[in-house]
Amino acid sequence: MEPIFSILAPLTLAIIGYTVGSVKIINEGNEALVERLGQYHRKLDPGLNFIIPFVEAIVVEETTREKVLEIKPQQAITKDNVSLKADAVVFWQILELDKAFYSVEDIEIAIENLVITTLRSAIGQMELEHTYSSRNAINQLLLQQLDQATVNWGVKVIRVEVREITPAQTVLESLELERAAESKKRAAILEAEGTVKAVELLSNALQSQAMSREVLQFLVAQRYVDASQQLSASPNSKIVFMDPKALTEAVSDLISKPPDAPNASNQGNNSNP
Repeated sequence: MEPIFSILAPLTLAIIGYTVGSVKIINEGNEALVERLGQYHRKLDPGLNFIIPFVEAIVVEETTREKVLEIKPQQAITKDNVSLKADAVVFWQILELDKAFYSVEDIEIAIENLVITTLRSAIGQMELEHTYSSRNAINQLLLQQLDQATVNWGVKVIRVEVREITPAQTVLESLELERAAESKKRAAILEAEGTVKAVELLSNALQSQAMSREVLQFLVAQRYVDASQQLSASPNSKIVFMDPKALTEAVSDLISKPPDAPNASNQGNNSNP
């Protein structure tokens, strides 16, 4: 009895070990690849699977669900030679695990390098101002080129999103100065247009009034009074190149002169010899 037990015990243990070693459970959403004697043999689906110990081996188990790959900010140069940084996020999925495993050594590194190269190429075809407004176009271009390039890898690039496009600090400062100069230019143009319109309105109003000369005399006198007040109120030193008394008399003469009164030169020319 003992000899039989001594034979059955190791055999039983061997059978149990063989059974445990041959059972493989693949979780839902995953797939596994089995090699037999170093060569690809089959793919294991989710659930209970059996392999032959010492002959077959699982070389990889990977998820087939959608994955996210973040691309860190990368240096790029636009068509108008502006340096900037751009980052992106890629959503991708393994469709054929055997191709993804045997066609390329590291599928994530391969996709990352492909995204970086394609992103730099896309930005290099655009000027800086177009990179902001054409972000959707860049996303579609990246998706199209990546999807075509990864067909042989057994993966599917589902979506590509460029998140941030950031020019260099010196470029940002130049853009701020340019925008400020443009704003000042527009303000100056609007002010000039407003002044011209005001002059036109004043001219039209004076031409339509019978007492246009009196109105003009009043406006000139008012401007003179305002200028005199501002000059006297200023704490800074003042330099006057004209006799204030003569200027005052001239303005007073302008105000008091009747509309049809001839000036001195005209009187001289019209006097009889």
